[in-house]
Amino acid sequence: MDAAGPSPKRRRSASPGVEEDGGCADYISALPDAVLGDIISLLPTKEGARTRILASRWRDLWLSAPLNLDCRELTAGRNEVRSDVVSRILSSHRGPGRRLYINTCIHWILADTVEACLRSAALDNLEELDFINHLLEKPQRALILRFSPTLRVANIGGCNLSDVNFHELHLHFPLLKQLGLVNVMISESSLHSLIAGCPALECLLIDMCSGFRRIRINSPTMRCMAVREYGIPIESLLLEQIVIEKAPCLVRLLFERGSILQVTVLAAPKLETLGFISDKCRSGELSRLMIGSTVLQVCPMASQLHFYAQKNCLSPDLCTGLILWLSYLIKGLCVDNLITVVQTVKILAPDMHNLSLDTVIELMRCFPCLEKLYIQSFQSRPGNLWRRKHRNLLKCFDMSLKTLVLQLYRGKKSQINFLTFFVLNAKVLESVTLGITTRNNNEKFLAKQRRKLELENRVSRDAQFHFRTGSCVRSSYDIKHIGDLDLTDPFAHM
Repeated sequence: MDAAGPSPKRRRSASPGVEEDGGCADYISALPDAVLGDIISLLPTKEGARTRILASRWRDLWLSAPLNLDCRELTAGRNEVRSDVVSRILSSHRGPGRRLYINTCIHWILADTVEACLRSAALDNLEELDFINHLLEKPQRALILRFSPTLRVANIGGCNLSDVNFHELHLHFPLLKQLGLVNVMISESSLHSLIAGCPALECLLIDMCSGFRRIRINSPTMRCMAVREYGIPIESLLLEQIVIEKAPCLVRLLFERGSILQVTVLAAPKLETLGFISDKCRSGELSRLMIGSTVLQVCPMASQLHFYAQKNCLSPDLCTGLILWLSYLIKGLCVDNLITVVQTVKILAPDMHNLSLDTVIELMRCFPCLEKLYIQSFQSRPGNLWRRKHRNLLKCFDMSLKTLVLQLYRGKKSQINFLTFFVLNAKVLESVTLGITTRNNNEKFLAKQRRKLELENRVSRDAQFHFRTGSCVRSSYDIKHIGDLDLTDPFAHM
């Protein structure tokens, strides 16, 4: 009887994942082929191909799994994509296409190889397309459009689409959720037609594009939108105005630091994250943000000073001196019209040339439910005194701020005054992060700052204070891909 082997009760008592001889059970290989194929398709191209040597069961799985073709991994010397390897993959692969990545701005690849990729049946039903090609030709454009019924993610860049009339093409991308346009020239009407043809669109990235002055958004599904404009004038039309007419699901609205834009938000009832709100001006143009009846804009007097300095070619030092001298009289960014407050915004990132407590207090009154504040500031406004000036305000002003991050902290008096306002008055404060230089990252400097900031007297006893070298606020340059927009807090450095 003993020779018959262990009883069923003994077999059931064995630990999961461990065979009777002490070895590990191969539960992964026991999964259905379709599930294994999805796992393989998430791997880098080379790693996916290498799964064929794992076992006989895996030998043909990669050939039938959804194809992830990333040409960055198929290069020889001098970043040249190996066309022979690409051709072998496309000819042997029997599965549908999941993702294609081609960037001719970084990797040299034959035009025939690009067209072969776009024509290949191995990429039928393609879901994700990363296509950066500064030499995009008309045949390639037509081939890209064949993926419109199945694309879920599209990142297109480095090309001129100004001669393409998207309105006449009646394009429809029924499944597209993420759309990125990077360094693309496109007309305003075509851009709006393209967006309108994406009924499921959730994330939109407009990165250094040209050919239009206005973006108008009417989308029932969009959750996040980010815009990064050209920093220098060029001959073609540049973006000046953004109008959010109706976006019931919009949660995040992001701009590049220093953007000079006129932004109007008519209906975005779920807007939680906003930045960077800039106090910059250029050639007499003002930054302006209107949410409902609330208006934030650069003070006209400040803009006139900038414009006068530029027009008369004043030296940077003299211009800075004038701004500092008049800083008591003018403010860069101000709440111009506050009829109703914006209750939904919880994360805000102002881009301030001069650190001004008065401006930040106005912003907190405008956004009374603000929980996280990320401040980029290159200079400190003289003073930032508050103990007498705002004593009446503090009697009725209840701050909801939990997180405060300040870039470029140097321990100046005005910065200390600014921060002690929150240290001594923010009752629910949880975290303060101060960006410092490597030179100041020593115990003598840090101990001195803790004393000057009166941390022992902080009103929120649970608040944590951190000094961090390097960048502590993510900027638009940290957005490398349309997928980077889908972050709960886009300004927090991990």
